[in-house]
Amino acid sequence: MPRPRWIVLTVVLVLFAAILAVNGLVEGEFTQDGAAEATAQTSDVPSDVLDGGGPIIQTDGSTTTTVSVPDNQIVLTFDDGPSPKYTPEILDVLAKYDVPATFFMIGSEVSRYPDLVQDVQDAGHEIGIHTFTHPDLSTKNEWRREVEMQETQFALAGAAGVTSVIFRPPYSSTVKAIDNNVWSVMTDMGKRGYLTVVNDLDSRDWESATTIDDILTATTPDDDAGAIVLFHDGGGNRSKTATALETVIPTLKNAGYTFTTVSALTGMTTVNPTASGKDRALGLGLVGAVQVAIHTTVFFSWLLLLLGVLTVARLILVIVLGRKHARRKKTGAWGEPYTKPVTVLVPAYNEKEIIADTLRSLVASTHPIRIVVIDDGSTDGTADIADALGYPNVTVVRQPNSGKPAALNTGIAHADTEVVIMMDGDTVFEPDTVRLLVQPFATAEVGAVAGNAKVANRKGMVALWQHIEYVVGFSIDRRAYDVMHCMSTVPGAIGAFRTEALKQVNGLSDDTLAEDTDLTIAIIRAGWRVVYEEQARAWTEAPSTMSQLWRQRYRWSYGTMQAMWKHRRTLVEGGTGGKFGRRGLVNMTLFQTLLPLLSPLIDVFLIYGLFFLDPLKTALAWLAMLLVQLASTIYAFRLDRESLKPLWRLPLQQFVYRQLMYLVLIQSVLAALGGIRLGWQKLRRTGGLNALLGSRLPTGDA
Repeated sequence: MPRPRWIVLTVVLVLFAAILAVNGLVEGEFTQDGAAEATAQTSDVPSDVLDGGGPIIQTDGSTTTTVSVPDNQIVLTFDDGPSPKYTPEILDVLAKYDVPATFFMIGSEVSRYPDLVQDVQDAGHEIGIHTFTHPDLSTKNEWRREVEMQETQFALAGAAGVTSVIFRPPYSSTVKAIDNNVWSVMTDMGKRGYLTVVNDLDSRDWESATTIDDILTATTPDDDAGAIVLFHDGGGNRSKTATALETVIPTLKNAGYTFTTVSALTGMTTVNPTASGKDRALGLGLVGAVQVAIHTTVFFSWLLLLLGVLTVARLILVIVLGRKHARRKKTGAWGEPYTKPVTVLVPAYNEKEIIADTLRSLVASTHPIRIVVIDDGSTDGTADIADALGYPNVTVVRQPNSGKPAALNTGIAHADTEVVIMMDGDTVFEPDTVRLLVQPFATAEVGAVAGNAKVANRKGMVALWQHIEYVVGFSIDRRAYDVMHCMSTVPGAIGAFRTEALKQVNGLSDDTLAEDTDLTIAIIRAGWRVVYEEQARAWTEAPSTMSQLWRQRYRWSYGTMQAMWKHRRTLVEGGTGGKFGRRGLVNMTLFQTLLPLLSPLIDVFLIYGLFFLDPLKTALAWLAMLLVQLASTIYAFRLDRESLKPLWRLPLQQFVYRQLMYLVLIQSVLAALGGIRLGWQKLRRTGGLNALLGSRLPTGDA
């Protein structure tokens, strides 16, 4: 059975997708199929309809009656609304001249603007059905027709508490234009109890070239004949309609015309009977769902725009600052070379595959060092292997298994140097790594230095994705954090600390699973500066399978959130701690927590855009973001002097690796909210970094 947290996530994603689908439906933001091509086939249409039949038609397929508009009478009808821009203008003109009208409304628009429907109803006008999404019903099957009509009835019931018995097919015209296709729709609607209303005169207010005089000519009947006149109050640019009515209505009145309604012509009391309680309830549910969908989509669209702007702005900022850091390192120095001996702490738990490579790399260091291996209760002989190497500057300390923070604190207690370097037991250094890493300590304000961690095992898609991530994270992000004085993490794989700073914060804490982040923030809050030295490289074996990567990142993500919560007061502090809080912690909150949490919804929104928005523009927007990311990644690789060959995998990273990372974060957040306490997790190593690195890793001699 799936875990409850994944059930919750699935439900949320499905619900969000449903909300977007509802919004896409009512917004009509999909490719409309338009009208079917008119035909000359009229064999199914009764001759008395085509030859002198009226525009109001009742038929069940066997019996047909029509109603014509008497001479000197006009029925004003409006299609494709309601519209918040045009419907109120038209209502004002109708009220000014005390003229009734019939509005054939689209159900999706009714759901979007229920208040306008109520305004039309309160003004005494009639409401007809114009389907829910404005398709050509002659091309739709029986099920689709039923849905189009029934959903519109529910929308009317929810918006104004009424239903309708009159219907106008989308893309319909005059009686003489009825062909077999249109007649089949009218017959079907007649069987369902609807009275079909077409038109006699079309104002053509939907044509951009139409002038007010053209509209007046098109809506004036010949020889005092009566007519149903077609206008529009929605569905496009209807800016001419209200203005034209200011001319059409007085002109027709002066010519002796009176204005009437469909119900008056047919003898019905009303075409909008009161909705039943059931229909009213279903209608309120439909309208409510549409309103939720609209507001949710609008909110998320603005949120997505904001996040997009922030992401691009952040990317530009870190690139500029990263470049500044790179230039500063070329033109400046920390001062006099730092040549004092340092202590290197190597916490180790069951590291038999790699401990020998680690120590060989350290003893080849070009800087004077003392090495302390803290064996944290290993059961695989790690301590014995370290002892057997016989290096004179290596001390092996054994202790019961207590966790990495306790092991490092034990090492700190054994250190007698001004600077302590911490590394992982599964990491190897280059000969110059220690020397380069400690140079910033020539500056008194520096309390810690972050080195440059590199992925050694660069075979396989999972490892290469991590390699890309590491290069970008270190080559650009950490450079920028250095310049902004908001370095959040000195990595456990390679970091140097001033012993005074470590003592000031009481060493490492086991309050979080991200002990390196916790320690870094604590040192910053104590008033020290934390910097990045990109030339000091450490090589580590990254997880090579998805399951190993999941376990590692789950721990990292959970621990980072613990550290963020622990140091939340930096947001309101002064000094270096406050500077970190308002820069580093805000960055971590927005771009390492909130944005990844929204990533599943962003992916769903992308799919929504492909179906309901412009698919070309949606795809181009996604490609633009990918190209921006690719450009920044190339720049990061250039700064770190890395080969560009792995970057062809970057697009694939967007479809697998990124999703894995946000799922890890989601699980971490849910675990944190649920109060789950994670334990330490050990990744299984294959060893052999010496073979992987080749000439980069020298062999140390005893």
